[in-house]
Amino acid sequence: MDGRSAAGQRVVVVGAGFGGIAAAVELRDHGITDVVILDSAPEIGGTWYYNSYPGAACDVPSHLYSFSFAQRSDWSRLCSPQSEILEYLQGVAREFGVEECFVPDVRVSACRLDEATMTWTVESEDGRTWEADAVVLATGQLNSPAIPEVPGADTFAGPTMHSARWDHEADLRGKRVAVVGTGASAVQFVPAIAPQVGHMTVFQRSGNWFFPRKNRSYPRWLQAFFRRFPAVLRGRRFFLKGYLEFLTIMIRHPRTVGRLGRVYSTLFMRRQLPDPEVRRKAWPDYTFGCKRILFSSHYLPALGRDNVELVTERVTEVVPDGVRTGDGRHHPADVLIWGTGFRTTEFMFPMDIVGRGGRTLQEEWGAGAHAHYGITVPGFPSLFVLYGPNTNTSGGSIIVFLEAQVAYVRQALEETARRRAAALEVRRDVEEAFDRRVQAQFEGTAWTRCDSWYRDASGRIVANWPRYMEEYVRAVSRLEPTDYEFHPARR
Repeated sequence: MDGRSAAGQRVVVVGAGFGGIAAAVELRDHGITDVVILDSAPEIGGTWYYNSYPGAACDVPSHLYSFSFAQRSDWSRLCSPQSEILEYLQGVAREFGVEECFVPDVRVSACRLDEATMTWTVESEDGRTWEADAVVLATGQLNSPAIPEVPGADTFAGPTMHSARWDHEADLRGKRVAVVGTGASAVQFVPAIAPQVGHMTVFQRSGNWFFPRKNRSYPRWLQAFFRRFPAVLRGRRFFLKGYLEFLTIMIRHPRTVGRLGRVYSTLFMRRQLPDPEVRRKAWPDYTFGCKRILFSSHYLPALGRDNVELVTERVTEVVPDGVRTGDGRHHPADVLIWGTGFRTTEFMFPMDIVGRGGRTLQEEWGAGAHAHYGITVPGFPSLFVLYGPNTNTSGGSIIVFLEAQVAYVRQALEETARRRAAALEVRRDVEEAFDRRVQAQFEGTAWTRCDSWYRDASGRIVANWPRYMEEYVRAVSRLEPTDYEFHPARR
């Protein structure tokens, strides 16, 4: 790469959701135009393409769950539905020319480093390959559906689906529906489909803490006001950031501010659950904030419907005509829906990522996923992870994180070119020190007080950022070259 400017670098981005689009826009806007975005889906959209279940919506207000450089004044409501978010993402891609970089229907199987040239080869399952000077993995934490290994799951006779792969051809009207899981997706689709099914059995492993969400529509006069006064939109984003950061304050301080959040949630949930038996079953048994706090004003009332039953016994077996639980009871069902979330701690796996010395990222992360600022990993030069380890937010917008991350990646590529290097690699001592600091910052927080999807099998918290959005943005605002080794270009 001797003599090559940043503009001459070839970049392959894996993933065409918010992270992939943000990366392409940032790089192209700064002259790095040789960018290719690969995605397994036929369209741009990432998780918002796949998660099209009834009631699918974001629980972060749209004026914050959107790019700062592509603000929209005409969101239909506070928290927009899936179709509107997908339309927004695809519109941004068109507006900024990202569509021309997009290659659909590509299932990436491996990314391999050639140490002789310090370049990457990206391989797809169908045999196609792409050469790159840098790879950006934008697959996120919520991309691989998780279905538990329940005996007999493959014997069920009726339609079976995961919420992230919804079967819109399945007719639920009047059917007996079994829903396994009560996470953020189930909280949205359960009240959406409950009125049309004959009977619904909801199998819950643990309850959730809830805050209300009315999600009212924006009147046209208010949309026009937003459009006419862009400063109001900027002010609204600032207010929403502060509001959501307050959730993180509650989680970080469970003995003080967190108790206020618990009281507020308790009062709300008691009003929503008038039946004492349903309330007993639905009530969470862990510290407020340890798991994701959910926003819904419709889910808990749905559990009180005459045609809905909440079951807290463990699911032990799936049979052709239903589900069995630990108490030996058989629950008949015509349709089985898995609302069991995602394999959040696996990130881009099972894709093979092979770095220096033939060492795989799976091996590097054998004791738990880790990365400098959640972005760079020792042994993997010019490989960047977006929405990587310890960059999830329990009380904010991941879009804020992603915009900060792609600016950091762009700086890394510019610094590599400025030094006429082939690649940059984070120093192991720097990354290990960062990881120790991050893990230490979880001490005393609610996150440590239960088991959750934020943790890996060893119990290590690998998903979440332990502090506040703005602290992360400041931390990655400027690349520190001394944190990195720059591999010389081969002559």
